Amino acid sequence: MSEKFKALMITNENGDYKSKFELIGLEDLPDHPVLIDVAYSTVNYKDGLALTGKGGKVVRNFPMVGGVDLSGTVIESKSDKFSEGDRVLVNGWGLSETQWGGFSQKQRINPDYLTKVPESFSLEEVMAIGTAGYTAMLCILALEDMCITPEKGKIIVTGASGGVGSISVAILAKLGYEVSACTGRLEEEDYLRSL
Repeated sequence: MSEKFKALMITNENGDYKSKFELIGLEDLPDHPVLIDVAYSTVNYKDGLALTGKGGKVVRNFPMVGGVDLSGTVIESKSDKFSEGDRVLVNGWGLSETQWGGFSQKQRINPDYLTKVPESFSLEEVMAIGTAGYTAMLCILALEDMCITPEKGKIIVTGASGGVGSISVAILAKLGYEVSACTGRLEEEDYLRSL
């Protein structure tokens, strides 16, 4: 009998949508080449939608392990891209939608989805950046690709008090942009000004 570990499982039986911790084994995981000992996973708005069944059809296959990202250490690999002991992260790629996600103590992942964690970062730090930080930086890189520079004027960030928005505000300000933070949550004004 294999070792059991916890996973936050999402099920939907005839419209009865449930999320609960279950004990599963390695034999229950997807058949992907890289087995990871999961250290961290962030909690995103999309995770809330996936776990509650609100906001449409985030989860497309059931049962599903939630969590749109993860960081951890490779335990076993059948891929020449990764070896036992490699520190890795993944975000996106359908995790918590069509692919089992990071809310599990162990997970099997397609090696094409994985990125090695640079030595300068801990597994905790890459998940502190997480999917929100990754998304924010992709948006900023897109601005730079369109030659939108600080001297071209103000940048407005909508949804500024959320994860992607607040990280965008902080990075843009650090890069020298004049940032206008737009939010419907007026109680966040002092926080946004601090960024």
